[in-house]
Amino acid sequence: MERLDKIIASTGRWSRREVKDLIRQGRVLVDGYPAAAPEEKADPETARITVNGETLEYRRYTWVMLNKPAGYLSATEDGRGPTVLDLLPPELQRRGLFPVGRLDKDTEGLLLLTNEGRLAHDLLSPRRHVEKVYRARVTGCLTAEDAAAFAAGLVLGDGTVCRPAGLEILSAGAESVALVTLREGKFHQVKRMLAQRGKPVTYLERLRMGNLTLDPALERGDFRFLTEQELEALRNLERLR
Repeated sequence: MERLDKIIASTGRWSRREVKDLIRQGRVLVDGYPAAAPEEKADPETARITVNGETLEYRRYTWVMLNKPAGYLSATEDGRGPTVLDLLPPELQRRGLFPVGRLDKDTEGLLLLTNEGRLAHDLLSPRRHVEKVYRARVTGCLTAEDAAAFAAGLVLGDGTVCRPAGLEILSAGAESVALVTLREGKFHQVKRMLAQRGKPVTYLERLRMGNLTLDPALERGDFRFLTEQELEALRNLERLR
């Protein structure tokens, strides 16, 4: 059981002060009856709460899939430019969402945002080895030797040791395209590994994280909530590791 004003404010659509006013004006119903006071208790999972006649959609935790465009920072706030939160409507911005991991400013594709700290932390933990798959376009001709070097693990110029990774060459030539699969998340890792092989990245897009694939129906800059099935798959992934 939680306070009614807290439940309603958690949607991000109204502040706690606005919720108090709505309740006092009789515009909030709980199971068909006008709410008596802001501190009234209700079970957010089972109570039918309406505000101005609209049924409240309560989510204890919010999970969003974003198709990140280039030019946005994977942060909640940053004085250097717009962040991925700027792509969300105000009610979602007020839910305390944060990116699950980071994509570089110029990297596009799958980015999860949530306010569920524990699961997000587990998915990012190096001990979990959650796979992340990227499509990379590089300058130079990728070869079987490059794929073998990735499979063996690379040591970067500054001494950083990268675990074995996948490099599936999709096309090779003066400009090559490949799928890169990582099971860790070091700083700028895809770019640094390919640069170590003399093939600098000109474009990078994340396609998959764990068992969650970027929805092809999402345009760049668009988002949607994760489905219950997708959330359960993420939780199962975490439990199995």
